[in-house]
Amino acid sequence: MVNLTRIYTRTGDAGSTRLSDMSPARKTDVRVAAYGDVDEANAVIGLAVTVGGLPDAVVAALREVQNELFDVGADLSNPVTADPAWEPLRITQPSIDRLEAWCDEFGEPLGDLVSFILPGGTPGGAYLHQARTVVRRAERAAWAAAEAYGFETGTADEPGGVNKLAITYLNRLSDLLFVLGRVANLDVGDVLWVPGKDREPVGARAQRQRAKIELAQQG
Repeated sequence: MVNLTRIYTRTGDAGSTRLSDMSPARKTDVRVAAYGDVDEANAVIGLAVTVGGLPDAVVAALREVQNELFDVGADLSNPVTADPAWEPLRITQPSIDRLEAWCDEFGEPLGDLVSFILPGGTPGGAYLHQARTVVRRAERAAWAAAEAYGFETGTADEPGGVNKLAITYLNRLSDLLFVLGRVANLDVGDVLWVPGKDREPVGARAQRQRAKIELAQQG
């Protein structure tokens, strides 16, 4: 249970903190980096929602995601241990399934892509692309934590590992944010990356690809 009675505690002034199981950790620990990046991603999603202009269905999905990102952070900050004093909050497969279903639902009306997208468009779309990149960073940080601590249950001699489903969640969320960024920009259209835009494409294959991109940008 969360009970915030005072915001500053001075307990972290020496560069240390405590994980969710109350075990000590340095603020430079890879676990702390991972759930810190998750917190940052949540804040950027909040910006995307706040600037307005997003469809109601997208806002509703993002609000669910924001709540669940706190679950992800709690999961990453809680080493996997046997017989914990209390039941830890963990990401489970249904949460990942929901993200995949949203990817399918929101992505179905979108056209196929012939190139990568330049982040931008509407303010909401731009913030969703930024959120996607922060989620990718959070995923990389979570993998760093997994490489450091593994996935196994902790013992008296070794700290507990990371819940792999929390990392999978971040991977699927980055996919969803990419889709939602496109949804947010439906009225203005995707701006596509043109490889070597200021140069003539070399070779028949590159020329065909350039033609596809130019045709897609026209319509």
